[in-house]
Amino acid sequence: MRRFLTALALILPAPLTAQTLGRIDFPNSGKPEAQAPFLRGVLLLHSFEYEDAAQAFRQAEQADPEFAMAYWGEAMTYTHPLWNQKDSVAARAALERLAPTASARAAKAGTPRERLYLDAMEALYFGRGVKAKQDSLYSDAMERLVAANPGDDEARAFYALSLMGLSQGTRNIPTYMRAGAIAEEIYRRNPLHPGALHYIIHAFDDPIHAPLGLFAAREYSKIAADADHAQHMTTHIFLALGMWRETVAQNAIASGPDTTVWRPGHYTAWHNYGLIQLGRYDEAHRYLEMVRRNLAAATNAGRQNYLLTMRAHYLISTERWDDGVADWTLDAPLAASGPRAIDAYATGVSQLRRGKQRDAERTLTRLETIARANQADNLYGANPRVPQILAGQLKAQLLWEKGKRAEAIGLLRAATKDADALPLEFGPPDIVKPTHELLGELLLADGKGADAQTEFLRALDLTPGRTLSLVGLERAATAAGDTAAAARARAQIEDNWREADPALVKRLSQRSGLQ
Repeated sequence: MRRFLTALALILPAPLTAQTLGRIDFPNSGKPEAQAPFLRGVLLLHSFEYEDAAQAFRQAEQADPEFAMAYWGEAMTYTHPLWNQKDSVAARAALERLAPTASARAAKAGTPRERLYLDAMEALYFGRGVKAKQDSLYSDAMERLVAANPGDDEARAFYALSLMGLSQGTRNIPTYMRAGAIAEEIYRRNPLHPGALHYIIHAFDDPIHAPLGLFAAREYSKIAADADHAQHMTTHIFLALGMWRETVAQNAIASGPDTTVWRPGHYTAWHNYGLIQLGRYDEAHRYLEMVRRNLAAATNAGRQNYLLTMRAHYLISTERWDDGVADWTLDAPLAASGPRAIDAYATGVSQLRRGKQRDAERTLTRLETIARANQADNLYGANPRVPQILAGQLKAQLLWEKGKRAEAIGLLRAATKDADALPLEFGPPDIVKPTHELLGELLLADGKGADAQTEFLRALDLTPGRTLSLVGLERAATAAGDTAAAARARAQIEDNWREADPALVKRLSQRSGLQ
């Protein structure tokens, strides 16, 4: 989090500058000296800058130790609904510093409205049942808060966020649409509200609904320019629409100006995926090597997860099977089953493409073991069915290499049905080789151009602008005699690869095109 913003800029109706977190109206009973850090904390909370927000709320607590809403704010930093994370121990400790019991905490609320905010915390962190039940109790409490205070846009914003958290890290389209509609209402009243824009993006950041969030993506990074997460969040829409240059640029800003200290993570993973789609493979390789060097392998599970998936996307999407990256021994003992499956899949395909069929078969056995465990990591969010689908894809490719073409295609058709049944994804796909894209490639190799074209079109519905799917579409449409579709695909490839590596530009310019 870059710290250029003064407290004054948070609360005075001055014109926006490049250093800002947005603007909100949150009346409360705190002392005047607690207002600036409290409001700063809420603004940071809306942009998921949780550590900085917690620090701001603690400053408000110090300024006014009896200010109940400051402790509410700190407790809020320990729940991350869209990441399916909650630290109830830390949140309870914060609330118990205010007072040791629910009734004593409620007695310290400055107004009936603030008491309802505290009631929501009791439901979230002290409610009976497992996390999903507590999340439901919390969302119900926020709904009651909104009903009792219809003019409270902060309550309404956090209620919208609570709705998206009900599906425990996956996407329930009707609920997400409802949350997006609530966030849009807030935006119409306050176009500088960071939560409104942020939650609009999250509600609509799948490939089907992303056009509805494009305006929010363009605005959010401006009105919350000092929140690194806001710079990244724009690319939830840009990537879903195949806007690769914008994806690369915004994640570079979010990752920080000193690229030499970048580590594997959410922002750098999206940055590298965008570079690959742009045909800037050499640059992606350099960044991949750098983030690997900068990884503290034994201490951070999340970064280990991202190193595995970054390497996998690089191998699968560049098809540089002989690259030394393929033979890296990655030290990631804390990595979750989803990323480990993704890494195993990419390793197996690389082995197969290099003629190491026995190694690929051993890797398939490892991947199937991960799939049978059927576990997903809440920090990473991979769907538990992803390892099973990846194992099926690798098995199909091994069958293909053995000449069992019909069996391989049949297995992949079943895999596409399984993949289509998953909730819509955002970001670089967990199924690192999209199933429809792979099926299209095998159908094309089997001389079924029209069928392959159908699969590539479906792949592009789910991963718009993905270069390998466009390459496949051009080939398939050409084979099927659909010259217009082939020309459209080639035009998109040429746009993606305007600044590509010279070898790719040369390949594209050859008379045979990408054949």
